[in-house]
Amino acid sequence: MTSAKSARRPHHWRRDLIELAALFTAVAVADAIANLIGHQPDGPYLLVASAVALTATATFHTWWARRHSHAPPPTADSLTAAHDSSGPDRSTDRLTAAAHAGAVAPVTTPTAAGPALSTGDTVLWRMRTTVRDTPGSLAALCIALARHRVDILTLQTHPLAEGTVDEFLLRAPAPLQMQQLSRAVSAAGGSSTWIERADAHDLVDAPTRILGLATRTALDAAELPLALRQLLGRCTIHSLPAVSISGRAIGETAPVEGVLEETVMRLRDPSGGAITIERPYLPFTPTEFARARALVELDARLGPRVPRSEHVLTLPEGNEITVRRADQSDLAAARAMHDRCSDQTLRLRYHGPVRDADRYLDHLLSPRFGRTLAVQTASGRLVALGHLLWDGDETEVALLVEDDWQRRGIGSELLGRLVTLAIEAGCESVYAVTQASNTGMVAAMRALALPLDYQIEEGTLVITARLEATPVRSLPPYEQAGR
Repeated sequence: MTSAKSARRPHHWRRDLIELAALFTAVAVADAIANLIGHQPDGPYLLVASAVALTATATFHTWWARRHSHAPPPTADSLTAAHDSSGPDRSTDRLTAAAHAGAVAPVTTPTAAGPALSTGDTVLWRMRTTVRDTPGSLAALCIALARHRVDILTLQTHPLAEGTVDEFLLRAPAPLQMQQLSRAVSAAGGSSTWIERADAHDLVDAPTRILGLATRTALDAAELPLALRQLLGRCTIHSLPAVSISGRAIGETAPVEGVLEETVMRLRDPSGGAITIERPYLPFTPTEFARARALVELDARLGPRVPRSEHVLTLPEGNEITVRRADQSDLAAARAMHDRCSDQTLRLRYHGPVRDADRYLDHLLSPRFGRTLAVQTASGRLVALGHLLWDGDETEVALLVEDDWQRRGIGSELLGRLVTLAIEAGCESVYAVTQASNTGMVAAMRALALPLDYQIEEGTLVITARLEATPVRSLPPYEQAGR
């Protein structure tokens, strides 16, 4: 701290004498000039004109100083040129440091790539690249994207032991090709770059999307495989039960903490067995592994659950039936329905020995392997089952209707609802395995009014319905609330 006495400026008497001498000299010069000009015939007019000229000059100088006291803001081109000449600035380095520390940029964070382009002139890309974990590496990548007028809509970082995987959602000019974008990223220091087209669904930021997937998983145990697929992108998911259909213990389970091996991760299935997720084209990161494991842990804590939703339909002859979701609690009723079905009906459904049909039910009714719809009468008796089964990248549909209830439209109703569930799950196609003699199943598939592919091998008929660009069938309010 400094006292007031020591802070007072010292008084210099010599400067005062100089200022007084200058003042007296100026007065003497002014008096001499005034006497010299004033005694002239036009002297007073010259003095007035000089005063006006000096006043005008002072006024113009004041206006000019105020008009140009601030420099205009720099443009995007000047910023880019400055980066090119002097390298990344400190603010960009702070962005890099925050990103490499695990921060997620919000959806509203654009780059300084100039004005936003209209939707019609741009395309969306998802890009993932690996950069060195050093200050300025992310800044160099952003500058390279800015040169091509590419906006960064979202940014996620996945720290690795060496380097960092940065995942971008980009809005790029339509003429910019994927190869050009890849070359620009590689020149800026990116490696192992992966790019694919994105759509409007990818505009949702990562935390919001993950919370939505967690909510779906909490409401329905059958949503876990679908949530994992949407979380990790295009991947293949296999659920391996702890016990085979024949009752033999498989014995291959994943450890509690799971296993991550680059393009394969294995997690312990809460219902027993293991869940294997494969993505050959892109290695998994520890961040993705942690997110997938958190979803599985949520499913394990909540236990078995299926939305209890029902819809009552009236058949042409006037009988009422109820369509609802089914699970393993319906195992006894399903076995009773099997006992009432003829051998021919079971043979057409299971394509094998009739005595083995009951062994499939526990697997089919598990929400881990798909979704099952059940049809019951007004008295509560189960008369039909429809299955939508996750089969890796493909989806199978299967129907079983009790003999006395066939040819009443029940199979077509179940199949239409199963296809609607498949479309909502993002499936590209569904297939049914049957026999050429099963005219009921063939007619139900044809009634979908979808493009169909037929393949016959050794008497087995495989009918595949393509679901691309197919509108979702309108479901009753009870089903929308139950999902």
